[in-house]
Amino acid sequence: MTQAPVRTRTDRRRHDREIVALAVPAFGALVAEPLFVMADSAIVGHLGTAQLAGLGIASALLTTAVSVFVFLAYATTAAVSRRVGAGDLQAAIRQGMDGIWLALLLGAAVIAVVLPTAPSLVELFGASDTAAPYATTYLRISALGIPAMLVVLASTGVLRGLQNTRTPLYVAVAGFIANAVLNVVLVYGAGLGIAGSAWGTVIAQCGMAAVYLWVVIRGARRHGASLRPDLAGIRASAQAGMPLLVRTLSLRAILMIATAVAARLGDADIAAHQIVLSLWSLLAFALDAIAIAGQAIIGRYLGADDAQGARDACRRMVEWGVAVGVVLGLIVVLSRPAFLPLFTSDSTVKDAALPALVIVAVAQPICGVVYVLDGVLMGAGDGPYLAWAMLLTLAVFTPAALLVPTFGGGLTALWAAMTLMMAMRLVTLWLRTRSGRWIVTGATR
Repeated sequence: MTQAPVRTRTDRRRHDREIVALAVPAFGALVAEPLFVMADSAIVGHLGTAQLAGLGIASALLTTAVSVFVFLAYATTAAVSRRVGAGDLQAAIRQGMDGIWLALLLGAAVIAVVLPTAPSLVELFGASDTAAPYATTYLRISALGIPAMLVVLASTGVLRGLQNTRTPLYVAVAGFIANAVLNVVLVYGAGLGIAGSAWGTVIAQCGMAAVYLWVVIRGARRHGASLRPDLAGIRASAQAGMPLLVRTLSLRAILMIATAVAARLGDADIAAHQIVLSLWSLLAFALDAIAIAGQAIIGRYLGADDAQGARDACRRMVEWGVAVGVVLGLIVVLSRPAFLPLFTSDSTVKDAALPALVIVAVAQPICGVVYVLDGVLMGAGDGPYLAWAMLLTLAVFTPAALLVPTFGGGLTALWAAMTLMMAMRLVTLWLRTRSGRWIVTGATR
């Protein structure tokens, strides 16, 4: 009896060390990714308003295209970490190579679609006559880097599964620096304008993919894993990723519906919504870092047939999620007066955003648990349940959001609906976690 508390404290410290070791570098890599677009915007913005508008439209299209395939990272992390837990590093890397080959195939397919349809896609997004040519130019050139971007996603999943989040951080930072330097040189030094920005980003992305491939190939040779494409393995990777694709599309639909509703509320509300959404997305990076740690840790425990270890790790990560959510919520409340002036001087926009930010702050502990449990179930390979749970959440959120303009409440009511969405996710994920059905041990699910 007297030793139980000591053992509990030891286990908690061990879990804490694992979470911190994986989550902190993962957070750095996550934050580095959007800096690519920020650097491009800062450099292209000095070329003119039309060029910046074109970049904004093309970047939105590219971000949407790539985010749809984020399952390449998630599914690969879960599969590789299970093999690591089972002690079979050769099979783990082989599994990772299947994900990378799938990324290359999907990247080639996206290029084949985007290149001929770029003008139509730009027009669909409502680009003006002056911005459309710049958007089309940037989109067509940047599309050539999509295979590299998808390889980066899959390779990141491989390294996370191998319990390595430091290398993705180093690569992301180096890629950001290279992208910024190349953009300046090609846009202004070579006089290529917005095309130079696109080429700089493509070169940086290809460089990142090359580094990842070098790391993975070196590991494959060390452990005797085959590098050749395996159709059965590629097909299995695609099948594992499909439920996560459904989950991601449902989440994107929720965000699009929220933005569409905000636009119907008026100019001040849509402006305030974009500010609040940008902060919400930034906070998500911190919480998603814990979820990424959860994917890698849970997969490893289940692969090692340690169901109790997986339960204990899940419980500790939930505690982390709540604690980080409370801290983030307090930061949002306290920083509101200083945060809003960074984005707008319009008092009407500020008045709309202030109460919405309070709701975002209050919701952060809920978000913390949601992100953690999402990562836990991803690490367990429980993709089909995540897909159905997100579809159910979409079905609940959609009417609640669409009724906001009818019943009033403005942006505050819309973000209350967003919190309802997160609460719905919490319920579905918590019920699944409590049931224990996600706990399937072994090298494969």
